[in-house]
Amino acid sequence: MWLIDTEHHSLRKFDKPPSRYAILSHVWQSEEQDFQFVVSRSRGDRSIASKITECCRHARIRGLEWVWIDTCCIDKTNSVELSEAINSMYKWYAGADICFAYLFDVPARANPAAAGSKFRLSVWFTRGWTLQELIAPKNLVFFSSNWTMLGTKEFFATLLQEITLIDIKVLRFHAPLSSISVAKRMSWASSRVTTRVEEDAAYCLMGIFDINMPTIYGEGPRAFRRLQEEIMRTSPDQTLFTWGSSAYQDHLTFHPERHHAK
Repeated sequence: MWLIDTEHHSLRKFDKPPSRYAILSHVWQSEEQDFQFVVSRSRGDRSIASKITECCRHARIRGLEWVWIDTCCIDKTNSVELSEAINSMYKWYAGADICFAYLFDVPARANPAAAGSKFRLSVWFTRGWTLQELIAPKNLVFFSSNWTMLGTKEFFATLLQEITLIDIKVLRFHAPLSSISVAKRMSWASSRVTTRVEEDAAYCLMGIFDINMPTIYGEGPRAFRRLQEEIMRTSPDQTLFTWGSSAYQDHLTFHPERHHAK
């Protein structure tokens, strides 16, 4: 597991997660600084993006030395490391001291609860990967486009249930995720989109269903079939069949305009 030093913005590899760290949840945009950029940059020569520095600053304010950010803390050229990170991601979000949810399209002065608010309409709520990033952390704080704090998951729990249809008892950790039927958990993801539709549509749900399996980019629809097989193998819940074998995938294929997004 690679993490960023919140003071110097350098990467360090850990054999296991440190006892305390922050983590970032965000939507990938067209130009993100990756692992290779952060490793190769010379201090003072190539500047780090404000999203990274602001995340580090807020972590440092809270006394945290380390931050995990998916765009630059995974060496995606290493297939073994990428697969390990994807399989471990839900646990990493769950184990973080705090998760910063950065909503780049929400202004600081917006009223999140208002009908049609920028908060309600944020693309953050439409992404496949951010489903687990909302559910897993116990301490999640939402930030606006200029890194103004908007509120916490606990504070917004009722509103988040309205937006996402995720049970408030799950959001508040009053019920384990495993107590929710497979079909209902699948329905939470049905309107969300991913970059590589056929693979990530399955991989982003592994943590939601407590599944571990190899990630094989290029396998196409087989990724979702493998996910279903693992769910059936590890869970006595038969509601997966009531959901339909391809309904989730078929919905996601209608969003090619989201190809650049996380």
